[in-house]
Amino acid sequence: MWRPGPGRHNHRVTLTPADADKILADNFAPWVLALGLTVRETGERHAVLRLPWSDTLARDGGGLSGQALMAAADTATVIAISAARGAYGPMTTVQQSTSFQRPVVGSDVLIDVRITKLGKRMAFADITMTPEGTTEPAAKASTVYALLG
Repeated sequence: MWRPGPGRHNHRVTLTPADADKILADNFAPWVLALGLTVRETGERHAVLRLPWSDTLARDGGGLSGQALMAAADTATVIAISAARGAYGPMTTVQQSTSFQRPVVGSDVLIDVRITKLGKRMAFADITMTPEGTTEPAAKASTVYALLG
C-alpha cells in the first residue's frame, strides 16, 4: 500500500518486524519454523533476519549446514519482498544461487536481504549471511521470485 508523502514523492508503508514474524508463523512449513528465524529489521527494500545457532543444524565437523543457510536466505527473501510490497502475497522461488565463503561455528547468523528489482511479476534480491559479531560474510546468495498475486 502507498501513502502519499510530502511533495511529489511517495513513501511505501512497510511491514514492522512484528508483522513479518506473523507472516513467518502463518505461512511457512513446520520444518522452516524449526530453524528459529526471527525478524530483526524491515524496510522499504530490505529485511534482516536472525538464524540462531543450533547444534541440530550443524553438519559433520561442527559447521552450520549449507542447507540451513540456503533455507534461511530463501525464507528471508519472502519477508523482504513482503515488506517491499507492504503485505504478504503468493510468490515462489524461481532461482537461488548461493556461494559459501567460510564456515559458521557456534554463532547466530544475520541474513540481510536487499531487493534489487521489484516488478509486477518478478522480484530479484541479493542476500548476505554474516555470523553475528563479525563483518566477513559466511555466504552470499541471489534469488529470483515469481510474484503470483
